[in-house]
Amino acid sequence: MTADETRGTPARPPHPPADPPRPIVPPQPAAPPAEHALLRWLRAPRPTVGPGIWRLGHRPRAEQPADQTPLRQLIFGACLTALGAWLVGSLLYHGYLGSWWIWPLAVLGPQDPALFVPAAWLYYLLWVVGLGVAAARMGRWRELARRTIVPAWRHLQEQVPDAPPPPAADPAAFSDLRAHGAAEAADRLTAEARAGRMTDVDVARIRHAWESVSAGRLPIAKFVAAVRADGAAAYAHPSGSRDLHRRTAHHDLLTRQVRIGTAADTDRTPHAYRGAAMALEPALLGTSLLAVGPAGAGKTERLVRPVVESMALQALARQCALVAVGPTGAALGPDDAFDVVVRLGADSEYDLDLYGGTTDPDEAAAILAEALVGDITAADTRRAGTALAQILGPYRLVHDRFPTVPELRELLDGTSPALGDLRAALACSSAPQAASAVRELDLRARQAGRADDVTEHLADRVTRLDRPAFAAFFDPTDAARQVSLRELDRPLRVRIDLPDRGHAEASRILARLVLAQFTACAVARTDRSLFACLVLTDAAQTITAEALRGLQRLRSANAGAVLTLRSLDDVEPDLRGALLGAVGCRMAFAGVTTWDGAPFGEVWGKEWVKTQDVTDRQIIAHSAGAKAMHVFRQAVTGSAPTAKAVTVREVERERWSASDLAHSVPAGHAVLSVTSVAGDTAPPVLVHLRA
Repeated sequence: MTADETRGTPARPPHPPADPPRPIVPPQPAAPPAEHALLRWLRAPRPTVGPGIWRLGHRPRAEQPADQTPLRQLIFGACLTALGAWLVGSLLYHGYLGSWWIWPLAVLGPQDPALFVPAAWLYYLLWVVGLGVAAARMGRWRELARRTIVPAWRHLQEQVPDAPPPPAADPAAFSDLRAHGAAEAADRLTAEARAGRMTDVDVARIRHAWESVSAGRLPIAKFVAAVRADGAAAYAHPSGSRDLHRRTAHHDLLTRQVRIGTAADTDRTPHAYRGAAMALEPALLGTSLLAVGPAGAGKTERLVRPVVESMALQALARQCALVAVGPTGAALGPDDAFDVVVRLGADSEYDLDLYGGTTDPDEAAAILAEALVGDITAADTRRAGTALAQILGPYRLVHDRFPTVPELRELLDGTSPALGDLRAALACSSAPQAASAVRELDLRARQAGRADDVTEHLADRVTRLDRPAFAAFFDPTDAARQVSLRELDRPLRVRIDLPDRGHAEASRILARLVLAQFTACAVARTDRSLFACLVLTDAAQTITAEALRGLQRLRSANAGAVLTLRSLDDVEPDLRGALLGAVGCRMAFAGVTTWDGAPFGEVWGKEWVKTQDVTDRQIIAHSAGAKAMHVFRQAVTGSAPTAKAVTVREVERERWSASDLAHSVPAGHAVLSVTSVAGDTAPPVLVHLRA
């Protein structure tokens, strides 16, 4: 045993172990933590651009001179001049053009052979540079590099991620809150964003609350306390949802835009819009939008669904109130994307208030008259409203509510004893308005049966709603179940499904009712900080003169409507021009007919364009040589020698004529023109909706 073993220690190995081999390649440094997508979204540039352009990450298109040489011509010229310079240099070097170009070197060059060789190479280099400069000037290489290499270099530089901005100017650090005394809230929100516990909806919702602080509607101490307590979930939507379960379009909630397509890169498109992404936002929808296109053109999938989804997201951010109306199965969005879903004529948890949530009989009568007989030319909606007010006022005075649909039908029926029973109840009433209500009923009784009485039309339309399918609806006795559009000052998401099969006339009445209630309630709001949006997927037979006046009032009430039509034939002929004039955004889808496209062409107007007229005139030869050349040219070309005369002039041409809209708009495209609430306009642009 060794001495080590006697001491109880392990024996040493006879040979020490070899050191591990040193790595040939140095180890890679640890990768920095990936930046959260929300931070990149917050720091993304959003330049100020024209109306309708998607601002997120937009790169303005460089202005193109009117007389700019085509790129293909520049490339061909550069290749041709480079080939010519190489050919001339080769001919000179091999002596095919003589040795005259060497005599300066032979006369002025050094006589020492050791110095002559570098001098000769320098002389040859001067000739190469000279030929290159001459070719570059003749071939316009500098312009070619400016239009090809410089943009490519800039694109490579843009791919390199920028360093994070300083905290004082970092949007992801909520620098605006920090600069105005809410540093504690800014620190909490910054930590939430960097930890990935914040969404774009949270950012939009909190910034909307901060705007209330800036406007003086919310104390800053209350704001800071809410953010300190709830973090990114502060000021959550009443439903508790902080995002939609599924999105089908691109949204930028900081600019409140939704992307709907890409502008076509054609000569018809204005230069600033060519190839740019197109988007809609409340600043544009506040002027209302009308879309016309046949079935299957993509109105619902490419326009209505993205807009409804955008408004639903903004409602979750407490910026918008949404009412979406369409037939059953219109694919406006899943049920969980809405707070209230009213399925009229089907099994529904909620009901629709027939009178718009008002307690004023005159207002309720005016809205109901517009819905019932607004599309009947022979019926005067004002007289119809007066007739309804003569019934609704006394009825509410007696029963403290408005009548149900069966009760309203009996009151409008001249042979029913309902009016007599109501008069008897008023006679026994001690209310101070009872005497006036009795006079209203007596006046209604005297007007009944006259040739110009409108109650016959009213009773006929009410009959469409007094069907077994609607027996459980429009019941004012169950106020807790009814949905009223008086709640447009709250961030509600309401979807109303209209019955489509077997109740087409009732669906049109209800669509007019919702439109009339929306225009009245949106204007009557005292708090207009929320954008109120109505989306009506089928506006056929809903456009009336009163509806047009209501649409025009929405612009000043921070509200707007999106209306779609299969054809302008669904609108009365004398209202089509007024409809296109009442809305600020107009959209014509592929497949419209020429008679549908004609009103669009008129409202979009004309523009000045340059046209070229080319005329050929025969050249007459006077000399023998010229005649011989003409004979030879005619034998080669097969035509007599001519000279072309080009005349350039400016003429007025329709931006989009009826024929262009009917035959030149490809499938999956639409022509869109927008106007903002501030008055900024954009000319009609061909938009690729599938890009």
